[in-house]
Amino acid sequence: MVDDGARALDYYARPFDTKTIGVARIAIVVGGLGLSEAGTNLALSKLPADVTLAFAPYGNDLKDWQTRARQDGHELLLQVPLEPFDYPDNDPGPHTLLVDQSHQQNIDRLHWLMARITNYVGAVNEMGAHFTASAGALQPVLEEVGHRGLMYMDDGSSSRSTAATIANTTNTPFLCADLPLDRNPSRDEIYVRLLELEAVARTKGFAVGYASTLRVSIDRISEWAKSLEKRGLQLVPLSAGVRFNNS
Repeated sequence: MVDDGARALDYYARPFDTKTIGVARIAIVVGGLGLSEAGTNLALSKLPADVTLAFAPYGNDLKDWQTRARQDGHELLLQVPLEPFDYPDNDPGPHTLLVDQSHQQNIDRLHWLMARITNYVGAVNEMGAHFTASAGALQPVLEEVGHRGLMYMDDGSSSRSTAATIANTTNTPFLCADLPLDRNPSRDEIYVRLLELEAVARTKGFAVGYASTLRVSIDRISEWAKSLEKRGLQLVPLSAGVRFNNS
């Protein structure tokens, strides 16, 4: 919550045009900001303001980057490192939330991560197939996210994630990415995934795509977005999905 009692999700949400009726909406989340100066600068320079930016908690100059992102109009997410099945061989980084830790230890780690940036509307997992598959470990984390007036986004990478069910039982605002956009990071493949995302949006009314700060991803998304309106689609910030689902 912010000082005036409003949810952070609502307070820091980017406005979008709600008057257009019958238009399919698409949210794009680009993650990994803050880790690479070049990648972060490229994302901030080229991506439309309606693209939501997810910051990793380990970068340098995070406060400066997030200030610039907010000034440019972007909504922000915090990437929360969660335990994958092959941990520690595959380690998301310090303060990773772990299945075998106590609930309080994970909440303490979550608080440390949350303090790395400000002005964000929610959290998104970084890795975490093991953690999100463990309802007992994930529930107190989503409860804390919701208690702080934030939303939670699942990146859609694990079919075993319990996040949707837990978010529902804890009344935590929730969205799941429909498609990863750059798992195969080639220009043509990213474009194909963007077209698939358009089809999902036309079917469901709203769709979420997730990408990284690779140059090819940023270039392709920025080009694709320029003609989106002509194709009868609307690019919106991620939080619009929560408002869309509740409307």
